[in-house]
Amino acid sequence: MKSNKQRREELKSKKLKRNIKRSNMVRSRPLNAVVCNPDLLTPNNSYGTPDFVRDGYYADQKFTCVDCGKEEIWTPTQQKWWYEVAKGDTRTSANRCRNCRRKERERKNEARRVHLEGLQRKAASRPAKPKNP
Repeated sequence: MKSNKQRREELKSKKLKRNIKRSNMVRSRPLNAVVCNPDLLTPNNSYGTPDFVRDGYYADQKFTCVDCGKEEIWTPTQQKWWYEVAKGDTRTSANRCRNCRRKERERKNEARRVHLEGLQRKAASRPAKPKNP
């Protein structure tokens, strides 16, 4: 039977060997990967770090468009722009293809225009309040 001191030493040496083995492992990066800059990401209160921060690069992500069902790829360049320039949330990912995004944007703009026209018509039909002297 081993003493606690011997067991601790054994566990310590195993941990050291495991860390040396991990440090010697070289992660292969995809050819079109783009380096991630964690300092430019928006701060969040999440307990975990996203995969791209842990890996240190953005890689291609496949997704299916929610509107048309078309298989698309979210490129590393697009991801870098979304997370670092546009300051998008790190827990989000693409869910619409380029054409469906454009159509959705046009639909929202049209709905906004109709709503504002309705508000203007409503305000114009109201009688003006008399001013108190």
